[in-house]
Amino acid sequence: MTPVLYSFRRCPYAMRARLALYQSGLVHEHREIVLRDKAPEFIAASAKATVPVLVLRDMVLEESLDIMRWALVQNDPDAWLEGDDQTLIHRNDTQFKHALDRYKYASRYGEDPLEHRRVASEILHDLDTRLAETTHLIGDDPKLADIAIFPFIRQFANTDRPWFDAQDWPQLQRWLAHHLDHQRFAAIMGKYPKWQAGDPPTLAPAKQCPQG
Repeated sequence: MTPVLYSFRRCPYAMRARLALYQSGLVHEHREIVLRDKAPEFIAASAKATVPVLVLRDMVLEESLDIMRWALVQNDPDAWLEGDDQTLIHRNDTQFKHALDRYKYASRYGEDPLEHRRVASEILHDLDTRLAETTHLIGDDPKLADIAIFPFIRQFANTDRPWFDAQDWPQLQRWLAHHLDHQRFAAIMGKYPKWQAGDPPTLAPAKQCPQG
């Protein structure tokens, strides 16, 4: 069977899964989920019911990093797996994500967004310092750690873009711009309608990104 990816365009976890699948060139069916109205087939595939979910012939992958690593094991043309820095990724997925959520969605959590922005900024300062030594986080070429972390930095930056752009993080801003401007990001950010049973399959990676 063709692998099936349940995704949501703006979710950073889904973004990094799509980026790895795009990089691998693995043909799969893209099913766009609306989080407030989840397709029953999606819920049946994964009781967790959070994107991304990759349905394979013999298993279901419910974590974005598992999807990334599985896809790149199938085909890794630029050796992204050589840069699977689990310490960097873990800090992003725990400390940084915790602060990011409470900064971006302060009213939901009832906490001081500026305090959480300060905590996140300490991590971003460390990344900027690291990027002064190499073009990307692991070396001079993008690797898995860059792709796993980049969507979350994008989300942080977009929370208050004038403030982010005014910070003294030249290397981090350069790195972020590189990933935002890369054709692979445009290719995985096309807009798809909500998927429902009976729709014709939408296969990805597409040779050209969808309009929108």
